[in-house]
Amino acid sequence: MLVRKSFLLSLLCFLCLTTNVLFAQEKKATIRITEKNIPLSFPIVENGKSSSVYIDEKDAEVVGIAAEAFKNDIYLLTNVTPKIFKNTPVLSTYPIIVGTIGKSYYIDQLIKTGKINKNTLVGKWETFSISVVENPAKGVKRALIIAGSDRRGTAFGVFELSRMLGVSPLNWWADVKPAHKNALYVTTGQSLIGPPSVKYRGIFINDEDWGIQPWAAKNMDTDVKDMGPKTYAKIFELLLRLKANYIWPAMHPSTKAFFYYKENPKVADKYAIVLGGSHCEPMLRNNVFEWAENFEHEYGKKPGEWRYDLNKNEMATYWTDRVLEAKNYEAVYTVGMRGIHDGSMPGPKDKNEKVRLLGEVIKDQRLMLDATNLTQPVNTIPQIFCPYKEVLSLYQAGLDLPDDVTIVWADDNHGYIRQLSNAQEQKRAGGSGVYYHISYWGAPHDYLWLSSISPSLISYELTKAYQYKADRLWVINVGDIKPAEMETQFAMDLAWDVNKWRPENAHNYAESWAAETFGQEFAKPIAEIKAIYYRLAHEAKPEHMGSVSFTDQQANERLAAYAAIYKNAVALNEKIPPRLKDAYFELILYPVQGAYLMNQKILYAKKSFLYADRGDKQGLVYAQKAKDAFEEIKTITVKYNKEIAGGKWDGIMDYRPRKLPVFDMPKVATSIAETVKNEVKSENKQVISATTFVQRFAPKGTMLQTIKGLGVSGKGISVFPLNFVPTKDNEFEKAAFLTYNVNFKTTGEHQIEVKCLPTQRVSATGKVRYAIGVGNEKPQIINISPAAENDIWKKNVLQGFASGITKHQITKVGNSVVKIYLLDPGIVINQLEIQ
Repeated sequence: MLVRKSFLLSLLCFLCLTTNVLFAQEKKATIRITEKNIPLSFPIVENGKSSSVYIDEKDAEVVGIAAEAFKNDIYLLTNVTPKIFKNTPVLSTYPIIVGTIGKSYYIDQLIKTGKINKNTLVGKWETFSISVVENPAKGVKRALIIAGSDRRGTAFGVFELSRMLGVSPLNWWADVKPAHKNALYVTTGQSLIGPPSVKYRGIFINDEDWGIQPWAAKNMDTDVKDMGPKTYAKIFELLLRLKANYIWPAMHPSTKAFFYYKENPKVADKYAIVLGGSHCEPMLRNNVFEWAENFEHEYGKKPGEWRYDLNKNEMATYWTDRVLEAKNYEAVYTVGMRGIHDGSMPGPKDKNEKVRLLGEVIKDQRLMLDATNLTQPVNTIPQIFCPYKEVLSLYQAGLDLPDDVTIVWADDNHGYIRQLSNAQEQKRAGGSGVYYHISYWGAPHDYLWLSSISPSLISYELTKAYQYKADRLWVINVGDIKPAEMETQFAMDLAWDVNKWRPENAHNYAESWAAETFGQEFAKPIAEIKAIYYRLAHEAKPEHMGSVSFTDQQANERLAAYAAIYKNAVALNEKIPPRLKDAYFELILYPVQGAYLMNQKILYAKKSFLYADRGDKQGLVYAQKAKDAFEEIKTITVKYNKEIAGGKWDGIMDYRPRKLPVFDMPKVATSIAETVKNEVKSENKQVISATTFVQRFAPKGTMLQTIKGLGVSGKGISVFPLNFVPTKDNEFEKAAFLTYNVNFKTTGEHQIEVKCLPTQRVSATGKVRYAIGVGNEKPQIINISPAAENDIWKKNVLQGFASGITKHQITKVGNSVVKIYLLDPGIVINQLEIQ
């Protein structure tokens, strides 16, 4: 205490004597990082020495964790290690001061003397400032100050500075080693960052059976041979570096429950990460392990049936015990219930009775929260309800959901959000959020191997959600994290600042990310590789190649496109600095090569029969090429696990998750036939890109926007804003429209297929419609959104498009005008195919 008082008195005296006590920080220039000693800049590292870091030992634990990480980051950059001081009364000539308003002695004194404008921070969520301040105390010439509005704001500020200095958020998770710097300076000025666009932003570790769980058991938490506190510490640091704050922990049968290892929630609290539970894990309970497997160990008896109408008291005790255990941790509670794992809620067969029972479950869960959190009213405890899969129909049937509970809308597991808040729901105190997949196990087919959902699609869907007020919580299903690092980083960057990467410029993210990750020299070629990689995967993900059919011409075009980006990726690899070779393999080369080889394996196998049936010896050549591709997938996966980063990732990559048939070697031709059996007839289609319109119109307050990287053909057109009022069927003439000149070479009936992004309707009663007409004919109105997740939906998400087909009587040869009206939010047209 004497040390703290001494520091206070000395700091106050000398701060009050300074002549420039008050200044408008808002008007200061934005800080920059430089390796040159520009006048008035702050030296982080100069002449082989580093400025020291000063924190208050009574500040949140995450501040100390961030300071230690920053120390290590400076060493990575410069081979110089800063010292960290806690509550010393004497500051160095050039100190780095880190702290939280109201928790840091240093920061609070700087506020008192006007060196920090508290109005820019106080009362704001996760906001921070990084500033260079002149003469803050006697003997202090210049200080670099990182001040946070709360504990996470401070930690984010520290990690943001690391990122500005050149340490990638993926430094550990993807071995992105920074370039060496001889000196580091921060120019005078201030950067004020925050609050975030979305309050709670985080990830769901899921389907971990083939990647992160076996890897963690073997390499990280070797004592428990599972995902434990050492693994989660690395995950939580990644989240802080991404300015994220929320976790749904791994929860498959292969992994013990998060709370089973008592250090896990403690580590989360140390890192200031908010705990949550997935759509089927109410009240922070992991039912797969804690009810189905470990209940007897915890309670000394076997559990009863997982039915609230038959076993209410036992289930209530089970939930209440977890709330008591978690009440001192920052958490968001999932309310409601589903099956023990990812299945529908057991209960009455009558739907209305099931809705009533679900309402009773939620009411009782809130009573538990109210009874165990005596200092906090239940309507202030963060709670979410996730209408995932069949739960959406129960919600739509009239579930009485308390106003303060956040509705977390889910996508259809393939990147297309199923429903968003209507005007009345947008007024709810709890607001809404989104549960979104970039990795998935389930129907119609998994995609657990490679990450291939583009920033353009992620931005389009999540920006649409944001415009419908889904700003309370975003959680992204990232599977094993690897190899979804870039897409995860994009989602968190978007959640932090939703306006920075809007759909119309999200295609530029790959170049920006590559510049930060690999350097400006490599940014554009990497972005070009990724653009084609995403487009090809949108038309059929590598994991979906066994479910989507292509003509021989289309197969040739795919293989040629993959061959080109693989060739470019290999050539670029030769130029990548040695320090980034591992990162390049993990982030660029393995996904591109893996996708290429999967396409070779499947398409060459089909070609082997096509040519063999013609009696062409090329059939056997293609058969061998397919086999070679299959073996090469194994080879590069062994390299990922055993060689990259010295074997650091041993066990993280499985080229055949769940051992699904698509990952096996397909049948190939083994002999040459004498007759032609499988001739593939080329389709006589006229293909017109949606972006080649000749005229367009949008009503006042809206605009037609071209979006690169979205949908088949790599471009789409949609109406902005994404929450415009739908046009009625009988008023389609008032809607935005596009016209196209089409040269019909024959009269009679022609078919026009309009390929669209397979988006879902925004509201429970809505549709995704366009209207189309040729010449003066009455336009036909088409809804491309299936009523449910039926066979049409399954086909749509696998092939990457939904389409409407219309018939038109053409009475003259030559040019005619085709007019398409866009009637609903979320309609994206990609191309017209005319027969």
